[in-house]
Amino acid sequence: MARLTITFPDGTTREFDGPVTGSSLLTHLGPRKRPIVALRVNNELFSLTRSIDVRARIEPVTTETTEGSNVCRRTLCLVLAAAARELYPELRLLVGHSLGYGYYYTLESGSTNVHIDLPALEARMREMIAADLAVETRYVSYEEALELFEGSNQPDTLRLLRHSSKPKILINTLGSYSDLYFQPLLDRIGILTVFEIRPYGEGFLLRFPPTALNDRLSDFEDVPQLFRIYAESKKWGKMIGVSSVGQLNELVERRKAKDYVEITETLQNKKIAEIADMIAARKTARVVLIAGPSSSGKTTTSKKLSMQLRVVGFEPLVISLDDYYRGVENTPKDAEGKPDFECLEALDVPLLNEILVSLFEGKEVELPTFDFKSGSRKYSGKKLKLTDRSILILEGIHGLNDKLTPLVPAELKFKIYLSALTQLNLDDHNRIPTSDNRLLRRIVRDAQFRSKGAAGTISMWASVQRGERLHIFPFQDKADAMFNTALDYELSVLKVYAEPLLRAVKPTEGEYAEASRLLMFLNNFSPIPSSFVPGQSIIREFIGDSDFKY
Repeated sequence: MARLTITFPDGTTREFDGPVTGSSLLTHLGPRKRPIVALRVNNELFSLTRSIDVRARIEPVTTETTEGSNVCRRTLCLVLAAAARELYPELRLLVGHSLGYGYYYTLESGSTNVHIDLPALEARMREMIAADLAVETRYVSYEEALELFEGSNQPDTLRLLRHSSKPKILINTLGSYSDLYFQPLLDRIGILTVFEIRPYGEGFLLRFPPTALNDRLSDFEDVPQLFRIYAESKKWGKMIGVSSVGQLNELVERRKAKDYVEITETLQNKKIAEIADMIAARKTARVVLIAGPSSSGKTTTSKKLSMQLRVVGFEPLVISLDDYYRGVENTPKDAEGKPDFECLEALDVPLLNEILVSLFEGKEVELPTFDFKSGSRKYSGKKLKLTDRSILILEGIHGLNDKLTPLVPAELKFKIYLSALTQLNLDDHNRIPTSDNRLLRRIVRDAQFRSKGAAGTISMWASVQRGERLHIFPFQDKADAMFNTALDYELSVLKVYAEPLLRAVKPTEGEYAEASRLLMFLNNFSPIPSSFVPGQSIIREFIGDSDFKY
């Protein structure tokens, strides 16, 4: 048998007689401040129970990293599912969206939510964790997997499997309970002591620690308006009969995808029209401020809202916040000494407010433009004066922060927060993160319009998310309206564009683990052709051929 060479983080190598598991290598990795929960093996994420059978360079994944936290959270979800099945075998556990540092769940019987003993459920989870039960992972045949889930009261998991063509399926087992999870889990559950189950809405939240502070829970910060938007979307999905990827795939198989695309787009346009009506009803609104995280569709939403505002009698005028950048030399530096273009101080806030106040006083003003090639502000004679029907639209990451427009009276402002919050789940216990939806949008857009490969987009995504946590999410509850830009068919369209981009990321690149994860995720979707996507759809902002000019 050929010997196997493993290279450790400090550059040392060791030879082994045959395949080794990650758990058997822990003694060679030395002590760590935080537990090692997985390994990066040639830039691929491995569970500690998975065998390494080729020459490899390994790195430990600990709990203070994003990857490590996600391993722990997935495993905590498995513990919840196992406890719920034991205590309430007749009920169906369904995961929903994230809310703060937690996931929303319901336990349902048919179409009716039922009361459950949440303290008992949490107590059973803690008993299992105290016993430090092992998580077993094993492959079973496709036929055996179907048999396993046919009697499991997990119809969406069964649907997902029926649209798979893999000859063997990876099953995760905790005690007597088995389930599907598509990314690595812990090998044992004993470290999952920091969590809580909290009643919320018609269900409950499974709360867990933030990544940076994984030894304690953060304070719960409710965003009821965002939850209401999600609940409305989920209710619509159930009504229309598409609330999981398996159900979406069935539509594609039955050649009903085009009808579903049209219905979904019609619903979204209706929601934009409702927001335009809200603005008109406000009477005093003179400026609409639109904010949302990266790739939430701010630009297209602004254009579509402009059309709806014209319908109700307004004359919308767009002011681009990009034209108020101070330039590289006058932009504050981040912790790494690089210009922080996402902070509020990167904008000339006094100039913006001076112009807005002058406009609202009925004066004519000359608007600046910012030349990003030269890094300087210019004036080209573009002037603006408002009429009685005029309403301004400002779109940018700081739109909900009152420090952007401190001189504009509150009654003149109408704030909108955007989120790409899909109501679809992969299956009963595997959710679709909002950030994955937006990351795939951005990967496709960057390749289409910015000549950037998937590795480049993935490499800066963590920085983008840090900026969102600092500058966008803290202000989302200040919005007068929230708008969900997700289209539940879109990942089936983005799949066609994203898969070849993700396959171009090689195992020698640090971004390979994330690219592999996204490829595995997209593998669950049947493709929908882009020809079904309307020209004014938000998705056109990312895949191209939009009716709008950007």
